Amino acid sequence: MTELLNLLELEELARARLPKNAFDYYASGAHDEITLADNRAAFARLRLAYRVLVDVSRRDLSREVLGLPCAMPVLIAPTAFQRMAHPDGELATARAAATAGVPMINSTLSNTPIEAVASAGAAPVLFQLYVYRDRGETEALIRRAEAAGARALVLTVDAPLLGTRERDRRNRFRLPEGLEVANMTASGRGALPAVADSGLAAYVAEQLDPSLSFRDLEWLKSISDLPLVVKGVVRPDDALRCVEHGADAIVVSNHGGRQLDTSVPTIEALPRVADAVGDRAEILVDGGVRRGTDVLKALALGARAVLLGRPILYGLAIDGQAGVERVLAIVREELDLAMALAGCPDLDAIGADLIA
Repeated sequence: MTELLNLLELEELARARLPKNAFDYYASGAHDEITLADNRAAFARLRLAYRVLVDVSRRDLSREVLGLPCAMPVLIAPTAFQRMAHPDGELATARAAATAGVPMINSTLSNTPIEAVASAGAAPVLFQLYVYRDRGETEALIRRAEAAGARALVLTVDAPLLGTRERDRRNRFRLPEGLEVANMTASGRGALPAVADSGLAAYVAEQLDPSLSFRDLEWLKSISDLPLVVKGVVRPDDALRCVEHGADAIVVSNHGGRQLDTSVPTIEALPRVADAVGDRAEILVDGGVRRGTDVLKALALGARAVLLGRPILYGLAIDGQAGVERVLAIVREELDLAMALAGCPDLDAIGADLIA
């Protein structure tokens, strides 16, 4: 693998390795891709007011998230169809997560069944959930995740329909031959429709339930004892209502800029959500994280941890498990250095006063 110096180099390296259909699916955002770019730009606009004359001869990057041990405050975000990037797909990612000591969130739309992913490595696996129109199938999916040892449900709530991803429409996105939504193959819902547009957009419109409401958080809590994480929130009032209806954690997320274009960048939404929720639930954030300083900024603004998505896919495309391991190692190295230079010997020392 080409020696990576930082995560910003990943996208072009992955572009050279991947078929256009796969690369555009991973890289694209909705419509004009304004939010896709803003997620990154909003981190770059923040300035750090670092401390000096602090003993940082030893740094501790570890913490628990949802009661799970994390070697650093990073989780692998749920990303669909990982076997388009590498034949080992989600299995390679799970093994890399175990090496790095971070949890992995496995997608409903995985190319590998949850049972195989959960048994692939020693890292905790959480299960990202889409609610299907057939609630019986949804409950069966939850039971499989529980039986496989999933440590939490991560409910995505910002996709009642799929955002318009024009690159996918232009490519008439569909899965390569031999790949399916592996978690749904047995139910007959594993294949994307063959349409003259995005097959995934058609699948979401046909299969997923657009009537999802706050009441369904209570339904999920009533049928499963797993912690419930709600992903896709950018408003403090929505975050509070999620907590009131049973959410144990909130992921401030705009789906990587892939749903409603011109929506607020997540790092800008984060502090308002964190202030509103307080200590009633854990707050995580994703979208645009590419540097260790981004992780530092997210923690300073109220996140307990960040989720890392596209860089994981790009690392997987470049060199499989080793590529994902390198991505996670870079994030750790950069965060460790950022903490030292900012005067933070541990994560509890990272506060809002660091943001100028």
